[in-house]
Amino acid sequence: MRKLENHELERLDVETFKKTTKTPIVLVLDNIRSLNNIGSVFRTADAFLVEKIYLCGITATPPHKDIRKTALGATDSVDWEYKKDTLEVVQKLKEEGVKVVAIEQAEGAKMLHNYESDREGKIALIFGNEVKGVSQEVVSVCDGVLEIPQFGTKHSLNISVSVGIVVWHLWYGIKGRK
Repeated sequence: MRKLENHELERLDVETFKKTTKTPIVLVLDNIRSLNNIGSVFRTADAFLVEKIYLCGITATPPHKDIRKTALGATDSVDWEYKKDTLEVVQKLKEEGVKVVAIEQAEGAKMLHNYESDREGKIALIFGNEVKGVSQEVVSVCDGVLEIPQFGTKHSLNISVSVGIVVWHLWYGIKGRK
C-alpha cells in the first residue's frame, strides 16, 4: 500500500469550493477561547463542505496567525461571519427556518448515535466555550441538544474534536448514505 501524495487527492481549489453546493450545516461558535480550536473548526468545515461558520462573542476572527496555523487556508474557503451576540444569531437562524441544536450535556439531550440527520432541512450546531460550554441562555432557546457519548473519566472533549465527530456524523447521515 502506498500513501497518496497531495496532488493525487484531487481536492477542490478555493474558487471551485466556493461555487460547490454545500452541506446544509451551519456552525456557531459561542465564545471559543482557543485560536487553535477555531482554526481546526475551519479545517473540519472545509473538509465536509459546511455552509457557514458564525464566530460569536470572544471568539477570535481571521486573519490571525494562530488561527491560520491550524486552518491551513480554510479561512479562505469557508464562509464565515462575526456576530457579537450568539443569542441573536440563534434567533435569526430560527426565523429562517433553520433547526438549531446545541452540542452540550443537558437534561433531555439526545445521544449523537441516536440522532438521524434530516436530509432536507438545514441545521445549525452550537459549540460552546472550552470551560463553560454553550451558555444556558442559548441552550434554552435551541430546538434540541445533542450529546456525544463518553465512557471514560473526563467530562468533555476538546471543541475541535467535538466538531469533527458531530459534523462527520451529520454529514454521513445527509450525504454519505446516498
